[in-house]
Amino acid sequence: MAATPDKRLQPATLAAQAAGAADAHTGGVVPAVHMATTFARDDDYAPLVPGNVYLRSHNENVRVAERLLSRLEGAADTLLFPSGMAAVAAVFRTVPNGASILVQSQIYWGTTAWIRAFCARRQITLHEVEAADTDAFAAACAAHRPAIAWVETPSNPWLRIVDIAAAAEAAHAVGAQLVVDSTAASPVLSQPLALGADIVMHSATKGINGHSDVLAGALCVADGESEIWRMVREDRDMAGAVLAPMEAWLLTRGMRTLPLRMREMSRSAQALAAYLSDHPRVEEVMYPGLPDHPGHALAARQMQGGFGGLLSFVVKGGAQAALQAAGRLQLFHRATSLGGVESLVEHRHTIEPDTGIPEGLLRLSVGIEDVGDLRDDLAQALGQ
Repeated sequence: MAATPDKRLQPATLAAQAAGAADAHTGGVVPAVHMATTFARDDDYAPLVPGNVYLRSHNENVRVAERLLSRLEGAADTLLFPSGMAAVAAVFRTVPNGASILVQSQIYWGTTAWIRAFCARRQITLHEVEAADTDAFAAACAAHRPAIAWVETPSNPWLRIVDIAAAAEAAHAVGAQLVVDSTAASPVLSQPLALGADIVMHSATKGINGHSDVLAGALCVADGESEIWRMVREDRDMAGAVLAPMEAWLLTRGMRTLPLRMREMSRSAQALAAYLSDHPRVEEVMYPGLPDHPGHALAARQMQGGFGGLLSFVVKGGAQAALQAAGRLQLFHRATSLGGVESLVEHRHTIEPDTGIPEGLLRLSVGIEDVGDLRDDLAQALGQ
């Protein structure tokens, strides 16, 4: 299949066809794996294939995955990294010493912890704010005039929803770049660039790959000619924070079923959230698909096709009751991560103590198993 510029293609079609990335050399309907680390030159020492010199910067499997992700995200350009945290670091390394940044509070703890340490080393002033509070976020932007404003929506593990368009307006008013961590939504359910974000970050390890067998990160940009993007690209290529060919090939393979997986995960998570919200042993359910979630109306406006496979709930009785319930689960694997085809449960307070996480909170990453089986597993684990 030849690549097509037809932007009317739906995500499911783009993904299934890998954005036209069949192997032209063999006729294979899947892209080939190109493992070479260096590329030959002709008698005049010109590259035999223009643009192919060395694998660090010229990786065909990475290009294929980046092109597909750009199409799905509606991005001008995409860069892949060997982990989500490598992508996070690439953005913040563009911030000069002495500048300030604004970061949403109570997001993924790994991001927060790394940013705090980075800012301390670089004499960068860090301000944290609850970005789901639109007025508070706008006031913080005006007061601190950050170089970068970073938000995460839906947030992990609180499932808070940020108004991306309002955040972009507030950030741009003071010359800041708005970066959105959209890992929990994936490009299938949310399009932050279309709402005004400058860069979208994904831990591609999660839903984009979807099979718990690839560590990867991605940055997608609205303006491929911007100064921040030039710095990010040069830093990645020269510092070597690149993805290897096999991992990139696996990432493309995962993306080919992304729309299908996100649809099923969202449907199942919605059903499980509704079940848990009526359960006598559950104190609170955090899922933006529930009508009583404080961000439900906003999420319904800026997410399409569902609310994702991530949800959290608080078990009555604190840590002991939550750990007992998690220990009795038979289908939900007790493991850290999210977005895979298999369902996972995590006791967040064990993973992130002293961060304000309720001791009874369990975070579920809902996979693609039969939703009735998952509901029954939760029922027996909770004792109802």
